[in-house]
Amino acid sequence: MPVIGVGIDVVDIERFGESLARTPGLSARLFTPAEATRPLASLAARFAAKEALAKALGAPGGMHWHDAEVVSQDSGRPLLEIRGSVAARAAQLGVAHLHLSLSHDAGIASAVVVLES
Repeated sequence: MPVIGVGIDVVDIERFGESLARTPGLSARLFTPAEATRPLASLAARFAAKEALAKALGAPGGMHWHDAEVVSQDSGRPLLEIRGSVAARAAQLGVAHLHLSLSHDAGIASAVVVLES
C-alpha cells in the first residue's frame, strides 16, 4: 500500500496547558467531550495527533477539530476516528488506512500519522 501522507507534530505540554488555561473555550473547540476528560499530557498528545493528521492530509482549510477524534482500543493502542470534513479530505486523497503513534515524555508530547491508499 503506497504512503500518501505523513505528518508529525510535537507539543510542549506545559505551554499547551497554559494556553488551555488562558483561553476560555479552547478545550471545547479542540477536543470532543470524551477527549476533554483526559489528563493534560494526553490532551497535548491528542492535539499533536490532530495537527499531524492535518499535515498528512496536506493542511487544507475548512477542517473541523471535532472531525478527528483520538480513541483508545482496550489494549491502549490509539486510533484516529475521522468523520465530516476530515473524512471528506481523506476520501479525496484515497486514504484507506490511517496509522497513529503517540508519545509524551520529558515535557513533550508527540504524534506521527501515516496515511496509506
